[in-house]
Amino acid sequence: MATLDRADTFIVDVPTIRPHVLAMATMYSQAMVIVRLTDSDGVEGIGEGTTIGGLSYGDESPESIKSAIDTYILPVLRTCNIAHVGATMAKVAKSVRGNHFAKCAIETALLDMVGKRLGVPVSELIGGGRVRDTLPVAWTLASGDTARDIAEGEEMLSLRRHRIFKLKIGKRDVRADVAHVGEICKALGDRASVRVDVNQNWSEAQAKLGMAMLQDVGCDLVEQPIPGDDIAGMARLSAAQAVPLMADEALRGQRTALRIAATGAAGVFALKVAQSGGLFATAEVAAIGTAAGIGLYGGTMLEGGVGTIASAHVFATVPELAWGTELFGPLLQVEEILTEPLGYADFNLAVPTGPGLGIALDEDKVASFRRDRTAPLLHTVSAGA
Repeated sequence: MATLDRADTFIVDVPTIRPHVLAMATMYSQAMVIVRLTDSDGVEGIGEGTTIGGLSYGDESPESIKSAIDTYILPVLRTCNIAHVGATMAKVAKSVRGNHFAKCAIETALLDMVGKRLGVPVSELIGGGRVRDTLPVAWTLASGDTARDIAEGEEMLSLRRHRIFKLKIGKRDVRADVAHVGEICKALGDRASVRVDVNQNWSEAQAKLGMAMLQDVGCDLVEQPIPGDDIAGMARLSAAQAVPLMADEALRGQRTALRIAATGAAGVFALKVAQSGGLFATAEVAAIGTAAGIGLYGGTMLEGGVGTIASAHVFATVPELAWGTELFGPLLQVEEILTEPLGYADFNLAVPTGPGLGIALDEDKVASFRRDRTAPLLHTVSAGA
């Protein structure tokens, strides 16, 4: 039986390489909740819970993620055989409602521990195991300046780092946003796929106009143009517009995935491990999408190295990933907090093959970016407790 011996939950704040402009916020740094668990045999697992822009994106913030873990989830773990991840997370689910980001961080750490115990990558613990070793990765052009975004796209193409680009729009007039997108589509031509993310900032009428215009300028995909709880509106837009609508904020796990599929509300699912509530739940969302003939895209919450690789392990198990992934989070940060940088090359990210997540924290970098910096471990429990 593996019991929890030690746990450390902390927030790191890492500056971004440039302002990242979204419809609801402009990011200058990313706050990531890191959880580090150690079992009674000394095996350590790490996980990450990360959201965007504090509470401007959703109903969990870095501070609430940390509080939920410290106050409500860790006491449950002390009563479990944490080598049994499914049973442990089922017990957590009975005690803690919602809080998908916090649960995802814990589940990731537990799977990292089990993978290390068994000597296999996390991807071999999910579904039928991995079916690919690399993942195509998109880059978000989010300066808001057309010339700058074109120059950045050209640089990424020349470096062979990205040939899928997503533009953050929704703050300006619809026609101004479409003109911005059209100029980038024209400049990059058939060398790249250009998509947009509105982050729920359009009304249905604006989306109807915007999606039709975006189709005309060469945009390949429109992500969450209207609020995610308006499933009926999404269904009307999907039925009427030729450019595919991708569900993002509307996806909050398996039940929402089934509802979207049943109503024809989206042509593509943006898979996100934190938003779905964990790696296992994300695999189930992917299975629902596949069964319904919905395209799949590996999304991001702009996680750092830990959350990005957790996502990569899940996406590596998805048989059909037609729209690629967006796992560029660490590249947006001035530094990674891992001992070895992730393997980005030839437009792809390599999925680690080592045990567990296949990564390790750089303790010096963690210490420098920790919000509490000199604080001691927050939780210590004796073996067998």
